[in-house]
Amino acid sequence: MTDFKTIKVTKRDGRQEAIDLDKIHRVLDWAAMGLKNVSVSQVELKSHIQFYNGIHTKDIHETIIKAAADLISQDTPDYQYLAARLAIFHLRKIAYGEFEPPHLFDHVTKLTQEERYDSHILRDYDKADFDELNDYIDHGRDMTFSYAAVKQLEGKYLVQNRVTKEVYESPQMLYMLIGMCLFAGYPKETRLDYIKRFYDAISLFKISLPTPIMAGVRTPSRQFSSCVLIECGDSLDSISATTSAIVKYVSLRAGIGINAGRIRAVGSPIRGGEAQHTGCIPFFKLFQAAVKSCSQGGVRGGAATLFYPIWHLEVESLLVLKNNRGVEENRVRHMDYGVQLNKLMYQRLIKGGNITLFSPHDVPGLYEAFFADQVEFERLYEQYEQDENIRKRSIPAVELFSLMMQERASTGRIYIQNVDHCNTHSPFDPKVAPIRQSNLCLEIALPTSPLENINEADKEIALCTLSAFNLGALESLDELEELADLVVRALDSLLTYQDYPLAAARNATMKRRTLGVGVINYAYYLAKNGVKYSDGSANALTHKTFEAIQYYLLKASNNLSKEFGPCTAFDETTYAQGILPIDTYKKDLDSICNEPLHLDWETLRSEIVKHGLRNSTLSSLMPSETSSQISNATNGIEPPRGLVTIKQSKDGILKQVVPGYDEYKNNYELLWNMPNNEGYLHLVGIMQKFVDQAISANTNYDPKRFEGERVPMQQLLKDLLTAYKFGLKTLYYQNTRDGADDSQSDMEDDCAGGACKI
Repeated sequence: MTDFKTIKVTKRDGRQEAIDLDKIHRVLDWAAMGLKNVSVSQVELKSHIQFYNGIHTKDIHETIIKAAADLISQDTPDYQYLAARLAIFHLRKIAYGEFEPPHLFDHVTKLTQEERYDSHILRDYDKADFDELNDYIDHGRDMTFSYAAVKQLEGKYLVQNRVTKEVYESPQMLYMLIGMCLFAGYPKETRLDYIKRFYDAISLFKISLPTPIMAGVRTPSRQFSSCVLIECGDSLDSISATTSAIVKYVSLRAGIGINAGRIRAVGSPIRGGEAQHTGCIPFFKLFQAAVKSCSQGGVRGGAATLFYPIWHLEVESLLVLKNNRGVEENRVRHMDYGVQLNKLMYQRLIKGGNITLFSPHDVPGLYEAFFADQVEFERLYEQYEQDENIRKRSIPAVELFSLMMQERASTGRIYIQNVDHCNTHSPFDPKVAPIRQSNLCLEIALPTSPLENINEADKEIALCTLSAFNLGALESLDELEELADLVVRALDSLLTYQDYPLAAARNATMKRRTLGVGVINYAYYLAKNGVKYSDGSANALTHKTFEAIQYYLLKASNNLSKEFGPCTAFDETTYAQGILPIDTYKKDLDSICNEPLHLDWETLRSEIVKHGLRNSTLSSLMPSETSSQISNATNGIEPPRGLVTIKQSKDGILKQVVPGYDEYKNNYELLWNMPNNEGYLHLVGIMQKFVDQAISANTNYDPKRFEGERVPMQQLLKDLLTAYKFGLKTLYYQNTRDGADDSQSDMEDDCAGGACKI
């Protein structure tokens, strides 16, 4: 039996000395203070058996932290805080050489000299500012993180050397410095107040920030938009420019949406028949190579979703690009795909009709009308169907939809975009600024235009800058007014603060100043209010909540417009015409939710028409897989799979206990306890009534609920039609229960967070 008192410890400078078990015990006692059902002796026992002679102090810390983390369970949830406090203790020792953080000014000076922080911080703030903000920082808030939160901060957000894993800052420094950077341009008489209030909002988890902002703001890197939409034309020049734009933005941590629906089909004549076109797949492979060319600095891997219309002549080949059958020559597996639909396609399905497939190049005006004018699209589509001179193929709609849904079921990653809803229930006038694509998390819906040259300044690469409200942290919906003002000001400032490596991205951003504020912790919000996803009990609450979110975001942008002027392309929005989301939603929603409007929309309407909006868009609902863990929240709008979930990521396996476990554990409706998707889709439809962009909404199936343990195609199509009926613009993942432990969720969103992972 090992005598632990004889074990020698190797210090950081290489010296060896006897292990100090009393010191370890004192640290554990400190970390356990105030926590319930945690045993210091049990952590000591689990860690001591892993100690060995010559062990490094760093390894002792990590062994103890892991011993505590391994004890996290439904019966003993507070071990997530014990492990977190130990991890914070370890992190600060690495960053500062001691537990107590340095003065803010000293810290910033040191990291600026090491070129880890942007030098403007020292230029823009004087010593008195630093003193005041240093006194305001509450480093005790580091002790409120869960273990999963600390590991995500270590792995993705804190400034560090990603080769040696040395961390240079602690979380409260991160939060304060983000505010200092974003409000640096504000007048001296108001900016410290804004910084303090913004610091409180983000460090108390009222507002959640996305990966690019958390990881990048305060560093010399200045690209913080989470999502980038790049549209490709049908020429080699455009394909080349698109590829270059992908590489540029993947390297800068952005999630990519690629619209490649214009590319003509295989066999199309080139130069009057001198050559035959190779079709879409070779160019999709080129885009895939561009996406995977950069690792994004170790923060996250490159990822993209590519969009095309269901009526494209190559659609049957495109739908199977992601599946595991076939050979490399006819598969492009390392991107995800968004299939674009509209009302006419659904009508053909419902009526048992056919869908006619065309090469976009052969049907002038059809591709443009698909997004901009649904009446014109139907007229042209039927006209081209009757034209015998146009190459085409006809296929029963049920066969094509079934192939699409089969691939969506088998891969989980064939996404749906209803392009008519994206344009008819939109902040943009589709006649002048149509929406032709989304992104890899399917919550962004913004105008784009295809590049012919990488340096074109009059085209549009759309960027969206994200954030989220933590619904679980709200005591009252009235809090949203101040939080909306803070988040809109901060994100709008970021648009001016950040750099734009491509002129088309700067052009689109300065014209439209698009923001996307979503939510996290919706499942906890429902549990706290005693309502469920599946039975309609959450419908009225959801309506009231998302009404308040959109109303206060619009009010904040309107107030900002009064101060700084509207975005220059405000006249291309429907808001400029006095049209609000409450005017254009799918009226089928009224049959499932008759909750009235509670806020003064008519006064807001007149104020918007009179003074404009600073931002063309304000809301979108993203997955938020990573940032929800930072806030110890449930992710996005999704129900959890278990009361303790196991997340597998690049940072290892992390256990997370649902918030409010002690008080509300019996109120949670877990994912696989929901009888079907209907109640969830109704709720997403209610959200979409107010959200001006789109929503990352998932569908979920447990095969054991169906005969032969196979989900019937009829059910898949029914849910697709339900989503369309209630106005959903997009559908994201399709999850199928695979018999694994319900607590486990090993799919980490490609937007990351998240992407657009926030």
